[in-house]
Amino acid sequence: MSKPKVYVTRLIPDDGMKLLYDKCEVTVNPHDRVATRQELIDNIKGKDAMLCLLTDTIDAEIMDANPNVKIIANYAVGFNNIDVKAATQRGIPVSNTPGVLTDTTADMAWTLIMSTARRVVEGDKFTRAGKYKGWGPLLLVGQDVHHKTLGIIGFGRIGQTVAKRAAGFDMKILYYDVNKMPEVAQKYNAEYRELDDLLRESDIISLHVDLNDSTRHLISEREFGLMKDTAYLINTARGPVVDENALVQALKNNRIAGAGLDVFENEPALAPGLAELIT
Repeated sequence: MSKPKVYVTRLIPDDGMKLLYDKCEVTVNPHDRVATRQELIDNIKGKDAMLCLLTDTIDAEIMDANPNVKIIANYAVGFNNIDVKAATQRGIPVSNTPGVLTDTTADMAWTLIMSTARRVVEGDKFTRAGKYKGWGPLLLVGQDVHHKTLGIIGFGRIGQTVAKRAAGFDMKILYYDVNKMPEVAQKYNAEYRELDDLLRESDIISLHVDLNDSTRHLISEREFGLMKDTAYLINTARGPVVDENALVQALKNNRIAGAGLDVFENEPALAPGLAELIT
């Protein structure tokens, strides 16, 4: 019996590839880059399945290049890169990987919180450039994280896991979500706030929402105007949740103290002026 044919749009870690090689006939994008649209169209042809990444836009045209594809498996929790409606109309199941990176993403959010507030990356660059001549009381002074107010926007699995870690820093935890979850919030000693109030009160704001029509540019010029000028914005959700042009202006005008970004709005391109602000 022949093995099912699978197209992998970019090499994934060895454990995952081994599972595929053991059970399937695998075609992998040979380049260490995002597959082009034409490559996606050409390589889905004749395959039983496609394993794609969040950086691949999978729409009706690509699906129609192979009407017999049996599944599109997304190597990500989010699936906004796939036209799920078009897949449903064609009877193509779409899968994702919820829960796999909950702790990992929460860890990354905390990495960004500590790095931005304590100016770790700036200090590293400063030292490597040979500028460090000795300790000074005003040298690269950052902000404390302990006992500050953490505002979590999106209180799902990852948001809750970030809150769990915040307890060790004796932080006041606020959350905003479309669903109020008093029992869950009580578990993490978190208080509900409407979005505008959370933005006004928080010292650190961490984003953990899905990308959809209601969350695209959820944080834009108006929202930056509500934040403290000492606040830090952390985004480990989806790039377009933040209006990158508005972020550039907020940073340039010292409207907020800083931002820690794991994602960008138009990857790999950055908004004009953002690259110059990255430290």
